[in-house]
Amino acid sequence: MQTDNPIVSDFVKLLNSAAGTLAGVGREGRDAARERAREIFGGLDFVSREEFEAVKALAAAAREHADKLEARLAALEAGAPGRGPAAG
Repeated sequence: MQTDNPIVSDFVKLLNSAAGTLAGVGREGRDAARERAREIFGGLDFVSREEFEAVKALAAAAREHADKLEARLAALEAGAPGRGPAAG
């Protein structure tokens, strides 16, 4: 059974309006916080995961190459008379 009480109708409209307003304020607050975080962290020099992984792979390859060269140099020095580490 539905009543047509104008006071109840106005109260329901007021509650609906307040709920919509609160939802809007919440969205605006969230968007403002997100924008502020972008401003704060945007000035920092972060790298993406892909960039980090690429540089990490390059560093590993360079380290492997340096280890091979070091071993080759040690073998050359060991085979050359008068060129060993003790001669130096």
